[in-house]
Amino acid sequence: MQSRTSNRSRSTAETRIELSIDLDGNGESKISTGIGFFDHMLTLFSRHGLFDVNLEAEGDLEVDFHHTVEDTGIVIGEAMREALGDKKGIRRYGCCYLPMDETLARVVVDLSNRPHLEFRAPSDTPSAPNFPFTLVEEFCRALASNLRANIHVELLYGRDGHHIAEAIFKGLARALRQACENDPRVTGIPSTKEAL
Repeated sequence: MQSRTSNRSRSTAETRIELSIDLDGNGESKISTGIGFFDHMLTLFSRHGLFDVNLEAEGDLEVDFHHTVEDTGIVIGEAMREALGDKKGIRRYGCCYLPMDETLARVVVDLSNRPHLEFRAPSDTPSAPNFPFTLVEEFCRALASNLRANIHVELLYGRDGHHIAEAIFKGLARALRQACENDPRVTGIPSTKEAL
């Protein structure tokens, strides 16, 4: 099987990011963004997606976390798209219902090459103590746009901000893992268009 890996970097006036990813890994990671909670979420993303991820990000955290989180989503999306190559033989679709104590999230993915994020959560959804909930959506949007994937995230219910963010990141990882997997029954591109 062809190696599905990518190395990407991004440098702007706001952030500097270096990333390597292996879609067929063991879920091993080395992650440093300067944002402890985000590191935790990306470690979960790696472990539950079985993606090997090495990520180092430096950003203008004295402003806020937004640029670092968004730009990290951009780079991960670009890298995953590159690693998928022509997408021959993949499952294409993935779905996960992810429980985390009192929380339940649903994440559905189509690696369609048509970027769209549908993110549904109540406007009063609580944040984790040190990570605004709005940044979970920003990460998902940047990932969807640059992976060129159709991603639907829905918080079905939940009360604890940490659990909510964790359920979404784990659910995203599991859905993407499923969508990226090679299906031995699929020949060529999984689309009647014969292109993704």
